Amino acid sequence: MPSDLWTFALRLYTEPGVEPACLHLQERGADVCLLLTACWLGRRGATFDTARLEALKQVCEPWQEQVVKPLRSLRQNWRAQAQDDPALAGLREQIKALELEAERKLLARLEGAADGWTAGGLEQVEAWLLGSMPRAEKADRDALELLRVAVLAL
Repeated sequence: MPSDLWTFALRLYTEPGVEPACLHLQERGADVCLLLTACWLGRRGATFDTARLEALKQVCEPWQEQVVKPLRSLRQNWRAQAQDDPALAGLREQIKALELEAERKLLARLEGAADGWTAGGLEQVEAWLLGSMPRAEKADRDALELLRVAVLAL
């Protein structure tokens, strides 16, 4: 299992079903970077508690609102027009790369916030995932379960 959060997140995201599950949860209001961090912490055995989750949210929320979401919105708004405009399609790809880099920076911040949290043998994935999305409906729980299984398979 990769030790750094970015490498772990990249590897997890390529597991079967993980990308669509993350996109589904994102559409439902979940913060995918927070979910990936939850998976990483749980897999490492970091004990879940609400104070830790709140500390991560304090890192996550401002960066998501001020950096990631505006980039994502711009990229998504250009989707239709970019299909017929090669110049706009190129700019859209640059925005997509910026969005990914912003998420990488956020994951680095989240990893730093979790520095020193005990990593042991006990799996805490489910607790972290459920804590990160406590009001999950049936389809959301299915996506969270897919993530849990994928994490434990790494």
